[in-house]
Amino acid sequence: MTNHIVAYWQEMEKGNIVVSKRIYKQYQKLVQDIEHHDKYVFDEDKANRPIKFIEAFCKHSKGELAGKPLKLALFQRAYISALFGFIDKDTGHRRYTESFFFVARKSGKSTMLAAISLYMLMADGESGAEVYSVASKRDQANILFDQAHEMIKQSPDLNKNIRKRKSDLYFAHNFSKMQSLGKNSNSLDGLNAHLVVIDELHSIQDRNLYEVMKQSQSARTQPLLIMITTAGTHRGTIFDDLYEYACNVVDGNFEDDNFLPIMYELDHKAEFKMADRWQKANPALGISKRVEDLERKVARAKNNPSDLTGILTKDFNIREITNSAWLTFEDINNEDTFDIKDFAGTYAIGGADLSITTDLSCATLLFVDPETEIRYVHQMYWLPHDNLQKRVQEDKIPYDKWHEQGYLRLCSGNTIDYSDITDWFLEMLNEYDITPLWIYYDNYSARYWVDEMEAYGFKMIKTHQGARTLSLPMQNMGADLQKKKINYNNHPILKWCLTNTGVETDRNGNIVPIKNQSPKRRIDGTASLLDAYVGLFDSYEQFLRAM
Repeated sequence: MTNHIVAYWQEMEKGNIVVSKRIYKQYQKLVQDIEHHDKYVFDEDKANRPIKFIEAFCKHSKGELAGKPLKLALFQRAYISALFGFIDKDTGHRRYTESFFFVARKSGKSTMLAAISLYMLMADGESGAEVYSVASKRDQANILFDQAHEMIKQSPDLNKNIRKRKSDLYFAHNFSKMQSLGKNSNSLDGLNAHLVVIDELHSIQDRNLYEVMKQSQSARTQPLLIMITTAGTHRGTIFDDLYEYACNVVDGNFEDDNFLPIMYELDHKAEFKMADRWQKANPALGISKRVEDLERKVARAKNNPSDLTGILTKDFNIREITNSAWLTFEDINNEDTFDIKDFAGTYAIGGADLSITTDLSCATLLFVDPETEIRYVHQMYWLPHDNLQKRVQEDKIPYDKWHEQGYLRLCSGNTIDYSDITDWFLEMLNEYDITPLWIYYDNYSARYWVDEMEAYGFKMIKTHQGARTLSLPMQNMGADLQKKKINYNNHPILKWCLTNTGVETDRNGNIVPIKNQSPKRRIDGTASLLDAYVGLFDSYEQFLRAM
């Protein structure tokens, strides 16, 4: 019996298919889990059961293949195998209850999901199964529903067993139904969903739709929620939350054994010009998506920039961001590291961005190598202990993981204790003999914290948060990031803060940092580093002489 996950992985290893870094990493992990996992086993019979059902009973409903049996591609078989094949050793229940499937358009996503929906309706062994196709608008949700209905009409075996009623598809044998729902449907309460498919997640602005549908599955023993989507241009939505959550799961920053992220995307924006990289976002390229059509689209976009955003988001899964974006991820990303012990006995410039009560706070030490002029950044972050789990669960940000890894410290209670930040600067001074010549802090910081720091001998410099003070240092900082002159020790929180940073530009071209996305996307690390950069800008020569 063929193991489609292993077969797909072997094709990657042989170089026969081109995949994104996160697809490679995810399938590498799945293969490792097949070989051994403490809690889950891989059952090939259960993995292949939905595939056999789909290829035996489901037929194409459109185009030249209409009426012909549906033949799944290897990437689809591997995905379905992962969804259904991993089983809890103790309970026998499926491992995965939620999946984020990120793939470019024309990749056969509606066909595959319609077929999975029919399997879950008829053959998953769930009595009274409720299957829902969900989208921001009912018309979008109907695409999947209609595809399933057309499949039924093309198949004599399905057609004689499933009845189309006024608003659903009904399978009388086990009293199961399939229905489409939009955001404004009147029937979102009281659902008991077995399978939920959320189509084009990027277009959903209201997180509540996701939460309601997920909650509707709480009474089921083996529920499944699949979110399938291309990229979009709206930032700060539930799509961004779940995209970043999926990234953190793949990258190992966040442990979630029941969440399956499958992310077909370009690794870098520039790859849209490289035909040999297109398969990364388009696993069905040459199967259900014509290479020639994509070539024409790309050629047109190169000559007509107004077409570019649509191509990038829909055909290459590049998350385009708002016009106020500061830097690209390529500009920001720097995986170089250093050991803070190497800076023992040296001087630094300090920076601090303090939250008023419950938000993230950050302190920075900035060093410069006089010979290479590389800037080295050492940071620490703080959150209130009582808010940690709420932030992790609601914001989908791995603060708990960052705390375990030592990047984040917790303050007792439900507010930031500024004395904890003082203690960190003292720790740097006393344990590492690192002396900040100045500590630049935003002018909104608590007065008593400044007094406390000055009492310990730190030289504190108030930093006004306006364009006159911040614009040139921010421009310099951006240029240094682009040139890879800032080694921030691959700090995941600072990297995250930098990607969340936008700019506000006045009529004179001056810039200041702003949150580029939703309020939960923090920029405190950027602000703290920028305060230190103000010091570097003001006193560069003096600082180098001290070094």
